Amino acid sequence: MTFTQKIHKKLNDSPAARWGALMIVSFTMMCGYFITDIMAPLEDLLTKSPAEGGLGWTSGEYGFFSGAYGYINVFLLMLFFGGIILDKCGIRFTGVISCALMLAGALLKWHAIDTDFGTSTLCGYPMQVTLAALGFAIFGMGAEITGITVTKIIAKWFTGHELALAMGLQVAMARIGTAAALACSLPIAKAFDSISSPMLIGAVLLCIGLLSYLVYCVMDKKLDASLAASSSEEEESFKLSDLKFILTNKGFWLITLLCLMFYAGVFPFLKFATKLMIYKYEVAPDVAGLIPAMLPFGTILLTPVFGSMYDRIGKGATLMIIGSMLLTIVHVLFALPILSYGWFAIIIMILLGIAFSLVPSALWPSVPKIIPMKQLGSAYAIIFYIQNIGLSMVPVLIGWVIEKYSTVESANGITYDYTIPMTIFAVFGVIAIVIAAILKKEDAVKHYGLEESNMKK
Repeated sequence: MTFTQKIHKKLNDSPAARWGALMIVSFTMMCGYFITDIMAPLEDLLTKSPAEGGLGWTSGEYGFFSGAYGYINVFLLMLFFGGIILDKCGIRFTGVISCALMLAGALLKWHAIDTDFGTSTLCGYPMQVTLAALGFAIFGMGAEITGITVTKIIAKWFTGHELALAMGLQVAMARIGTAAALACSLPIAKAFDSISSPMLIGAVLLCIGLLSYLVYCVMDKKLDASLAASSSEEEESFKLSDLKFILTNKGFWLITLLCLMFYAGVFPFLKFATKLMIYKYEVAPDVAGLIPAMLPFGTILLTPVFGSMYDRIGKGATLMIIGSMLLTIVHVLFALPILSYGWFAIIIMILLGIAFSLVPSALWPSVPKIIPMKQLGSAYAIIFYIQNIGLSMVPVLIGWVIEKYSTVESANGITYDYTIPMTIFAVFGVIAIVIAAILKKEDAVKHYGLEESNMKK
């Protein structure tokens, strides 16, 4: 190799460089996902009376708090603007700001849970609930913008290489954060005798995640220099008029709606899954969170496997159809009044883990096949924005349904019937199947390449 060839070699052609960059930004996202689901196993504690060691929240208040993750993104359009900022201002600026927002929101959420505000109210809810929701909303704004930034980073480093595998590994590391939150949150709270202690630990992890992202920024600057040196053509910059191409693209909207329906049947479900295990499957409260924790643990192994399959043999649209079918089957089984045993819940959760590996491993790497790189940040932002509508509204809906139709008072106290909530989740799965089938048909017409492999020959 000549000296000139060495200079012109792109940094992302080096396996060590691109996999190193992936591990750094994936760690940051893992810390964010730990905070996202840190309160889910504590729902039973939050809704118990103070005399029983809880905070006295209602199911409706918990649903409002859980949905707050996407309030700023959805109602103030911050995620949409975040995508434009990402395409206009770049990965380094946007990533640092969004990581800082995650940390600020996590600290406010911890302060709210840790503080007794008495009977004070704000916006129609107890002060503690409202401030915790505000902190979660600020965190959610930062987390989602960080998410689209990291996704664009992976596309930047891995296009033409192991794109789906890289995205699958990033998802796997994110699921480690989710699994750790679901499995460890309740034991941590009991060990420190404080409901807020898991949040504080999460905030410390986010500090480390922010520092890790600063390290990545140095690598990103070197990558830009190597890309400029290897190409004589100046890359065309993003313009607001480019949004028209995204918004008029049928394939883009099909992927967006599929994302909305599929994730509406997964993440909001996890918010209520621990309590489902306790009251339907009679799992002991101390270990009930371990069954939902199996979901992310399964995806840790399977998402990279399915991603590598997509890289090598294609069939992305087909994988999305199969995953949506499995999602529907899972929620139908949860809704049916059969086999109310812990071992059966474990089997269903394993099936959900397979579904939750199939769809993301194919969905996210498919977007760069439809949308050019210069518009990719805005495209992912719109997808995440629509997704956040589901992540925000579905927990509120499910919390209301549980409080209105699923709460059963008996001589032995209050219990819950989850038939209606699980039926709602199953409907999301059916809609996802239909959309995925239409997407496969559209791919056959427009030749996006969703059924083709990702790696260059």
